[in-house]
Amino acid sequence: MKRLLVFLLFLSFYSVFSQTKVGGIILDEFGDPIAFANIIFENSSEGTITNDNGRFYLESDNTYKTIIVSFIGYETEEIQLQQKVNYNMEITLSESTEQLKEVVVYTGKQSKKDNPAIDILKKIWAKKRENGVRKFKQYQYDKYEKIEFDLNTIDSALIKSKLFKGLEFVFQDLDTSRITGKTYLPIFLNESFSRIYGDNIINEEKEDVLGNKNAGFSGNQSITAFVEDLYSDYNIYDNYLKFFDKSFTSPLAKTGVDTYNYVLSDSTFIDNKWCYNIIYYPRRTNELTFKGDFWVSDTTYAIKKINLQVTKSANINWVKEIYIEQDFDVVNDSVFLLTRDYMLSDFSFSKKEKSRGVYGKRTTVYDNYEFDTNRPEEFYKAESDPYDPRVFKRDSTFWKNARLERLNEDESGIFKLLDTLKTVPKFRTYYDVVSILGSGYVEIDKWNIDIGNIYSVFGFNDAEGTRVRLGARTYFGQNDTWRLEGYMAYGFTDKKAKHGFSAKFLLDRKTRLIVSGGNRRDVEQLGISLTSTNDVLGRSIASSSLVTVGANDRLTNINLSTLNFEMEPAKNFRIRFGSSLRTLSSALPNAFSLDYIDDDSSTGISSEVKQFDINTTFVYTPGKRTIGYGVERVDINDDHSTILFNYTKGIRGFLESDFDYERIQFSYRQPWQIGGFGRLTSSIELGKTFGEVPLSLLSVVPGNQTLFTLYNTFPNLDFYEFVTDTYATVHLEHNFNGRLFSRIPLLRKMNLREIVGLRGAWGQLSDENIALNSPSNIPLIAPDKQIYWEYSFGIGNIFKIFRIDFNFRGNYLDNPNARPFGVTGTFGFNF
Repeated sequence: MKRLLVFLLFLSFYSVFSQTKVGGIILDEFGDPIAFANIIFENSSEGTITNDNGRFYLESDNTYKTIIVSFIGYETEEIQLQQKVNYNMEITLSESTEQLKEVVVYTGKQSKKDNPAIDILKKIWAKKRENGVRKFKQYQYDKYEKIEFDLNTIDSALIKSKLFKGLEFVFQDLDTSRITGKTYLPIFLNESFSRIYGDNIINEEKEDVLGNKNAGFSGNQSITAFVEDLYSDYNIYDNYLKFFDKSFTSPLAKTGVDTYNYVLSDSTFIDNKWCYNIIYYPRRTNELTFKGDFWVSDTTYAIKKINLQVTKSANINWVKEIYIEQDFDVVNDSVFLLTRDYMLSDFSFSKKEKSRGVYGKRTTVYDNYEFDTNRPEEFYKAESDPYDPRVFKRDSTFWKNARLERLNEDESGIFKLLDTLKTVPKFRTYYDVVSILGSGYVEIDKWNIDIGNIYSVFGFNDAEGTRVRLGARTYFGQNDTWRLEGYMAYGFTDKKAKHGFSAKFLLDRKTRLIVSGGNRRDVEQLGISLTSTNDVLGRSIASSSLVTVGANDRLTNINLSTLNFEMEPAKNFRIRFGSSLRTLSSALPNAFSLDYIDDDSSTGISSEVKQFDINTTFVYTPGKRTIGYGVERVDINDDHSTILFNYTKGIRGFLESDFDYERIQFSYRQPWQIGGFGRLTSSIELGKTFGEVPLSLLSVVPGNQTLFTLYNTFPNLDFYEFVTDTYATVHLEHNFNGRLFSRIPLLRKMNLREIVGLRGAWGQLSDENIALNSPSNIPLIAPDKQIYWEYSFGIGNIFKIFRIDFNFRGNYLDNPNARPFGVTGTFGFNF
């Protein structure tokens, strides 16, 4: 979640002229706020619903004289508007004295017989349809998208603060949000125009990006990747809508009647089609739900307009508001086409009404649909280049024609504002500080070098004691086709200097042919991962933890040199072929011996291994999205599966290599979104080594003696407690995202999240390998009699940033120094 950290750090630094604006609070006769009351401009389909605190804001491009305020069980009020702008209104509703005839409201499970809104909902389910473009053999349409970020809740105190001294000019043109009524200052805008082509017969689709233009922090791909991940596509007809890695129950879902209350509110003509208006709001608090309303056609029962607003009590961090609007063109009984999609998110450290934050807004407009134009399959295979320089250099004439929705005055001014801001030293200082804290690197533009990573400067382990490290990398831009990187380190106990350096070169952009290599001489905790790669700059957290459990003294001196070639012949399918030369020895021989029987040694025993390997790795990551085209790309999403197959061949004699052996390894990791029940992460790893090898080359079941929760490790195992040459492991971890705790009154407001885990490992160690490694001073045990297993219960979202796990060992309790119970934790910024 580093991109989220960048964004939150940025938070800490901080239209079209509407004709009618109203805002205020709706109260009952006792002065208590009424949540989910309906406010609508008279004789229109423009309206909104009060939030959990009874507050509302509504504006329109048209001029209206009256608003209608209503809620089930209360008298409907018509409020005359004295002027075009009416803020801080206080409206009181009286309890209704008449028996409601159309809708019967229940506090428990809702009746499906007596509620006309439920009857309409059933017809929506019966005629549930897929997007109209799927109804044709081929399709084509234009897509215009603009993404904007704004500082919000701008008041006089902020303008006059020392933070913005010398930057007062940026506040000259403030406007108010039509959704929340808050003042805002635009700071970032990205526009893109694409043409989408699809063929439903061969199941192919491609997007030609024809234009891209941005203003703001366009050079920071971390922010850009965060934006891309934030605004993923969704279909309101699905049972669950995924935002911020969480599944919200759709108001159109068949399970919606158990989650929402529905009220038939109004009916009117929209685009010459008679439509019903249905208001919905959640039955319970703290669940991942929406409130809002939708308009549905009375003949096709297709949604014409819908808005969705996440309730403030929803168990989601750092986001105060989420508001969504979608408009559709209902073509006929079986076809609808999405014409406009709008989403606003209000990011803030606090959900308090007056807290400052940043709006993230995405508007997508679809037009110029064409159908049934047959194109050859080669047309879809020929992908366009979204990073073609011409895409970013379109002139004003192009954008005048491409904008399917024109920019308002504020949006047009962003380009000029940011050009001015970049010349102000104080603003540049703010930006540099945020960039350093987010990326971990200090940029030296004059030399095209970054100094860092600042988060790895200090460390501690039993072999080195206190350790310091300082590194640097070349950096001309985020799409560099080559990069050099290195570090120097020093341990104050062993009084030894360490180093690592690497070089990467992108030789062919189309196939992503990359050659890389380097050398690392350091102290490392091996065995923390079964299918780890030979990273000459990598370092496990287990090698530098300030606090550990038990004796963390099984460390290894490593001198590693690598040369690798990598290419991506197909999207998300990578092939890596490489070689490595390693020299391995114990960093603390008295506590941890890597000795093995060596007939060629004068003593019959050797303590050091020199090994040359060649390896071939296949990695397939379906659904993975990246940004950038340089030698190092930025990942956008983490909800994709990863399939890895690795073959390693050790060659004895070459470069004085000691052993002949072969190893095959397979791993599969898959995240699963289980509807409204949270997210399950599963992984399986299999491997086998053929041939006799010393302890330093065997497969160690990954233990974890740190206090950090590390996925794919066993927190109740010590390092090297289980050693194998044949293994299989399974890890399951499910995060319920607060679904259970939200039903417990005492815990509901704490927004805690429950996590459960189950882990297992099985392995064997041959008699030949046991005999070869018999001089070692640690037990050589494999979990071959029965599967070793652990389980854990965790509580997440403590103070929004901390997670604690209680880990239990299931068996092998008679192993030396076995740990039956342990506690681990981790910090992180998660939605």
